[in-house]
Amino acid sequence: MVELETPQIDAVFHALGDATRRRMLRDLAGGERTVSQLAEPFAMSLAAASKHIKALENAGLIRREVRGRTHLCRLEPGPLASAHQWLGFYERFWTNRLDVLERLLHEEDARKAQDDSRKSPTSKERDDQ
Repeated sequence: MVELETPQIDAVFHALGDATRRRMLRDLAGGERTVSQLAEPFAMSLAAASKHIKALENAGLIRREVRGRTHLCRLEPGPLASAHQWLGFYERFWTNRLDVLERLLHEEDARKAQDDSRKSPTSKERDDQ
């Protein structure tokens, strides 16, 4: 099993557990942004945006750099890779369940097709009528 430091992975999943922070990360995937730019889509105050940014920083997901009076943020992908690796261990469980679901749906489709072919008259039966 993948072993990661518990506090770090907890902080990453805590940060990812909020839709606002996930959107901020997605925006940062396109390049660095100011705090104002990150706050803009949410119509939130800079203080509120800073709290979200702090949670992302604490998780190591972003890095903030101060240039004069401007705070620039950029994505730090390392912790996301760690979270992906941790989730990858469990992928086999949901992949197996999805494979079973796919098989069941194919079987159901086949049964329906078979039932439909029994119910509809054949072309010969239609010609005889």
